[in-house]
Amino acid sequence: MKILVTGGAGFIASQIADAFIEEGHQVVILDDLSTGYEKNINPKALFVKANICDKNLDKLFESEKFDIVNHHAAQMDVRRSVKDPEFDATTNILGTINLLQNCVKYKVKKFMFASTGGAVYGEQDYFPADEKHNQQPKSPYGISKLAVEKYLYFYNSEHNLNYTILRYANIYGPRQNPFGEAGVVAIFSTKLLKGEQPVINGHGKQTRDYVFVGDVVKANLLGLKDEVSDIYNIGTGIETDVNQLFHYINGITKANKEEKHGPTAAGEQLRSVITSDKLFKKFSWRPSTKLEDGLKATVDYFKNNLA
Repeated sequence: MKILVTGGAGFIASQIADAFIEEGHQVVILDDLSTGYEKNINPKALFVKANICDKNLDKLFESEKFDIVNHHAAQMDVRRSVKDPEFDATTNILGTINLLQNCVKYKVKKFMFASTGGAVYGEQDYFPADEKHNQQPKSPYGISKLAVEKYLYFYNSEHNLNYTILRYANIYGPRQNPFGEAGVVAIFSTKLLKGEQPVINGHGKQTRDYVFVGDVVKANLLGLKDEVSDIYNIGTGIETDVNQLFHYINGITKANKEEKHGPTAAGEQLRSVITSDKLFKKFSWRPSTKLEDGLKATVDYFKNNLA
């Protein structure tokens, strides 16, 4: 199959593109390199430097005749979405609609969408959250991801465009960007390796469900096979608070830094954890990487790539 991977120079999608290529698929990577890196791009993929909001994307769709679009390009910083909701909506909603219009026009068979299993649910009513949990996002980022999910339902019912929505927990691992405000594992790892002091937002008791990127890649491979339009959580079902995470990474790096706290971040949830039982029942998918092992692999990556 020929697959367009948007955001394919980024942390998650570049590794998904690698896996698609290993499986024998033709891959085209679309990325504007605003947050991704050219070094992440598989040399066997065709790379197109462009933004998903670009109105000239129809030329790419017309020439390449994609079977599947795997959509990961996004504004993914919760805090930036709070500060600049217009930019968040322009990128995450209007950019995605631009892709969807081209999918319909050029008869793409399937649209795979990277949604969020934390921000879509908001402050949870029960733990872990399944796919039927109320969606009550408390940030523009979560709202924009949920809006795209609703648009996908429309494009499926109106244009018969098949979709797979993957609601990700907090993904971490090699290639994660340590320079933004998102990606706490990468930020803590690089700071501690450099001997710098990480700052924990607020009291640090806010919990997240940390899932290793390699497990997420496997879920995307399974998504290619799904013939029914559906939504799946991708997480571990295990809560880890930020203080615990800091101490894990502090121990792995042997930095021996003290726990230091700063102001609470706007729009940040207190607890977030999701169950992936639905995907397990359909495809027998479970995350296989323990947090300690994934953190060691991540720290090793940054140790070798600090430059």
